Amino acid sequence: MALSARNQLPGTIQDIQVGDIMAHVVVKVGDNLIESVITRNSAEELGLKKGDSVKVVVKSTEVMIQKG
Repeated sequence: MALSARNQLPGTIQDIQVGDIMAHVVVKVGDNLIESVITRNSAEELGLKKGDSVKVVVKSTEVMIQKG
């Protein structure tokens, strides 16, 4: 599937907690962990599980950077 977002980070699902409505997904990208909250339906449709290789796609109008 083609996607216009340029910030696509390959990673591996480290943890996934599925609730009644939402799912909390933790993806290891390099030495970093990126967390996302998506709908339970989306997680189920994608068949997400721990250990899966995925891409984290960041599409935002604002990105903050802090030094120090």
